Amino acid sequence: MDFTVLRDLAAGNTWWAIWPELGLGFLALFLLVLETVLPKSAHGKIPAISIAAQLGILAALLANFDRSHHEIFNGLLMQSPQGELMRVFFIVSSILVSVLGRVSLPGRGVPRVEFHHIVLVVAAAMMLLVQSRNFVMLFVALETVTVGLYILVSYYRSNPKTLEAGLKYLVMGALSSALLLFGIVLLYGVAGSAGLAGRTPAGMYFVGLAGFLEANPHNFMAAAGIVLVLSGIAFKIGAFPFQVWVPDVYQGAPTPVTAFLAVASKAAGFVVLLVLVTQVFTPYDWLVGPVLVFMSAATMLFGNLAALKQNNVKRLIGLSGVSHAGFILLAVASASQVPSAVGAVYFYLIVYLIASFAVFGVMTILAGPDDAQQDLSDYSGLAKKSPFLAGVLGCGLGSLAGIPPLAGFMGKLFVFIAAFKAGHYGLLAVAVVCVAISIYYYFGWIRSAYFSDEAAISPAIESRVAGGGTLVRVTLAVLAAASVILGFYQGPLGHLISR
Repeated sequence: MDFTVLRDLAAGNTWWAIWPELGLGFLALFLLVLETVLPKSAHGKIPAISIAAQLGILAALLANFDRSHHEIFNGLLMQSPQGELMRVFFIVSSILVSVLGRVSLPGRGVPRVEFHHIVLVVAAAMMLLVQSRNFVMLFVALETVTVGLYILVSYYRSNPKTLEAGLKYLVMGALSSALLLFGIVLLYGVAGSAGLAGRTPAGMYFVGLAGFLEANPHNFMAAAGIVLVLSGIAFKIGAFPFQVWVPDVYQGAPTPVTAFLAVASKAAGFVVLLVLVTQVFTPYDWLVGPVLVFMSAATMLFGNLAALKQNNVKRLIGLSGVSHAGFILLAVASASQVPSAVGAVYFYLIVYLIASFAVFGVMTILAGPDDAQQDLSDYSGLAKKSPFLAGVLGCGLGSLAGIPPLAGFMGKLFVFIAAFKAGHYGLLAVAVVCVAISIYYYFGWIRSAYFSDEAAISPAIESRVAGGGTLVRVTLAVLAAASVILGFYQGPLGHLISR
């Protein structure tokens, strides 16, 4: 047997290139070791160790930010400035989820160390997912993310709402995985060899599939495979018509997990979609373009109209997240024609992270024993009882609504400019109408916090407004400040948009 090929493949496995992912993986294992060797009285310090270590990895990644493009692991992964940016994005997300977990988990009667362990594993898998350039690698990373989220969604196992959310997410996730896998199989079937025994670009590699699609721009089986792949990704980002799971799962999941789903999971799906649309499926713009335009319009309309009658804040934020998926799809639909739309997607995801975690942070502090039942009325008089939390909530909701001069306004502006340059005038009109609708329900939440009678605040909520701890409040202050600063000055992110 000739081992030359295997030796060449092994030589291409540059493990040092994925040190952030390996760092998170080893940290996850280290937390379990600490839980085993430390006395039970010291287990409360393990989440703090996790957060401190993640901050160290984040600092090292920022200090060694790689702006080059190069393949690693024989083409399975592609490292790029966009990939580095998303690495930072997912580490920040995992840090914020870990911080919120320190507030939400105590008193629930659930394992705490395992929660932080799974968050780290999911974050590392998301990093690999957005760098994938092979469908086998993509599917393995995606399922690692999904299985971890199955566990996290149903983590409060004594809560019926949480168990219901976990079951719904499991069923719908299995359906979306089946659609995605069937689409991958069809594309591989028409494009040729999987190329797993060597580096020859073929059906499973994005570069090989792109070459086949360019040479066969009207193949029926390829078109069917593309539609199925888009359908599988649409579930991950909560886009129409695969968004039905969002309100129930967001409501039942623990609030930090809801934040993880709403921000990091959605962002990972959009980056994968953006790579496929701009680098692989380009010869099929005649199919992909109309599909994305339809999905964008339907997603924006459904999310905003369904959110109008919601009183439960977790369902409201879930449906508003559906509408944001529609806005981002507007930029993705323009990306093949307008290069700046790619930067608009990344900028929107970053400002969405900042605003969403600000809102979820306030929700976590005010959540009671059953955090699935938070209503708008629970926020009545919040501004008088805790001006700080009300201010953070106002900055987060105002940014999500796209109110100037907050960062969310700039995010929507960049997306709208890209759509205008691409000639999507009808879709742009739908988006403007949806922004007006969203202002109504976002300001309904703000009105409850700022303009309701102080006496209307419930005693249970009043007892929680002083909670959260110093770390959470400092984090919320940073997020609120970032929403304001990015509205005035985009800095390096602005250069990304201009490119």
